[in-house]
Amino acid sequence: MAKKSMLERQRRRERTVQRYAVKRAQLRKIVSDSKATEDEKEAARLKLQGLPRDASPVRLRNRCSITGRPQGYYRKFGLARNKLREATMRGEIPGLSKASW
Repeated sequence: MAKKSMLERQRRRERTVQRYAVKRAQLRKIVSDSKATEDEKEAARLKLQGLPRDASPVRLRNRCSITGRPQGYYRKFGLARNKLREATMRGEIPGLSKASW
Protein backbone atom coordinates (compact mmCIF):
# COMPACT_ATOMS: atom_id res chain seq x y z
CA MET A 1 0.00 0.00 0.00
CA ALA A 2 1.34 3.40 -0.95
CA LYS A 3 1.76 6.12 1.64
CA LYS A 4 -1.45 8.03 2.30
CA SER A 5 0.34 11.32 1.65
CA MET A 6 1.34 10.18 -1.84
CA LEU A 7 -2.20 9.07 -2.66
CA GLU A 8 -3.61 12.36 -1.41
CA ARG A 9 -1.05 14.31 -3.42
CA GLN A 10 -2.08 12.36 -6.52
CA ARG A 11 -5.78 13.11 -5.90
CA ARG A 12 -5.02 16.79 -5.43
CA ARG A 13 -3.07 16.85 -8.70
CA GLU A 14 -5.95 15.13 -10.52
CA ARG A 15 -8.37 17.77 -9.27
CA THR A 16 -5.99 20.57 -10.30
CA VAL A 17 -5.52 19.08 -13.78
CA GLN A 18 -9.29 18.90 -14.25
CA ARG A 19 -9.79 22.45 -13.00
CA TYR A 20 -7.29 23.96 -15.45
CA ALA A 21 -7.77 21.59 -18.42
CA VAL A 22 -9.94 23.94 -20.49
CA LYS A 23 -7.77 26.99 -19.82
CA ARG A 24 -4.58 25.06 -20.68
CA ALA A 25 -6.13 23.79 -23.91
CA GLN A 26 -7.12 27.30 -24.99
CA LEU A 27 -3.66 28.72 -24.26
CA ARG A 28 -1.90 25.83 -26.01
CA LYS A 29 -4.12 26.34 -29.03
CA ILE A 30 -3.07 30.00 -29.23
CA VAL A 31 0.61 29.07 -28.89
CA SER A 32 0.42 26.52 -31.71
CA ASP A 33 -1.82 28.65 -33.98
CA SER A 34 0.06 29.72 -37.09
CA LYS A 35 -2.25 32.71 -37.64
CA ALA A 36 -1.63 34.24 -34.21
CA THR A 37 0.87 37.06 -33.92
CA GLU A 38 4.11 36.67 -32.00
CA ASP A 39 2.85 39.03 -29.29
CA GLU A 40 -0.30 36.92 -28.78
CA LYS A 41 1.79 33.75 -28.65
CA GLU A 42 4.18 35.25 -26.13
CA ALA A 43 1.30 36.44 -23.94
CA ALA A 44 -0.25 32.95 -24.08
CA ARG A 45 3.10 31.37 -23.16
CA LEU A 46 3.45 33.64 -20.15
CA LYS A 47 -0.09 32.86 -18.99
CA LEU A 48 0.59 29.16 -19.46
CA GLN A 49 3.73 29.44 -17.36
CA GLY A 50 1.74 31.30 -14.71
CA LEU A 51 -0.58 28.35 -14.14
CA PRO A 52 0.20 26.00 -11.24
CA ARG A 53 2.75 23.29 -11.99
CA ASP A 54 0.33 20.59 -10.89
CA ALA A 55 -2.12 21.73 -13.57
CA SER A 56 -0.02 19.87 -16.14
CA PRO A 57 -1.24 16.31 -16.83
CA VAL A 58 2.38 15.21 -17.24
CA ARG A 59 2.79 15.39 -13.48
CA LEU A 60 0.18 12.68 -12.89
CA ARG A 61 1.42 9.18 -12.12
CA ASN A 62 -0.33 5.94 -13.05
CA ARG A 63 -1.16 4.07 -9.85
CA CYS A 64 -2.84 0.81 -8.94
CA SER A 65 -6.51 1.38 -8.16
CA ILE A 66 -6.37 -1.01 -5.18
CA THR A 67 -3.03 -0.35 -3.49
CA GLY A 68 -1.81 2.89 -5.07
CA ARG A 69 1.45 1.23 -6.11
CA PRO A 70 3.19 3.36 -8.78
CA GLN A 71 5.46 0.69 -10.26
CA GLY A 72 4.53 -2.43 -12.19
CA TYR A 73 1.30 -0.78 -13.35
CA TYR A 74 -0.70 -2.33 -16.20
CA ARG A 75 -2.62 0.42 -17.96
CA LYS A 76 -5.09 -1.97 -19.59
CA PHE A 77 -6.31 -3.23 -16.21
CA GLY A 78 -5.55 -0.30 -13.91
CA LEU A 79 -3.78 -2.62 -11.48
CA ALA A 80 -0.23 -3.25 -10.35
CA ARG A 81 1.36 -6.57 -11.30
CA ASN A 82 0.86 -8.26 -7.93
CA LYS A 83 -2.84 -7.36 -7.63
CA LEU A 84 -3.35 -8.27 -11.29
CA ARG A 85 -1.90 -11.70 -10.59
CA GLU A 86 -4.12 -12.19 -7.52
CA ALA A 87 -7.23 -11.14 -9.43
CA THR A 88 -6.29 -13.44 -12.31
CA MET A 89 -5.85 -16.42 -9.99
CA ARG A 90 -9.28 -15.76 -8.47
CA GLY A 91 -10.77 -15.57 -11.99
CA GLU A 92 -12.00 -12.00 -11.58
CA ILE A 93 -10.60 -10.79 -14.90
CA PRO A 94 -12.45 -12.27 -17.90
CA GLY A 95 -10.26 -13.84 -20.56
CA LEU A 96 -7.07 -13.71 -18.50
CA SER A 97 -5.46 -16.85 -17.16
CA LYS A 98 -2.08 -18.04 -15.96
CA ALA A 99 0.19 -19.01 -18.82
CA SER A 100 1.30 -22.61 -19.14
CA TRP A 101 3.10 -24.26 -22.01
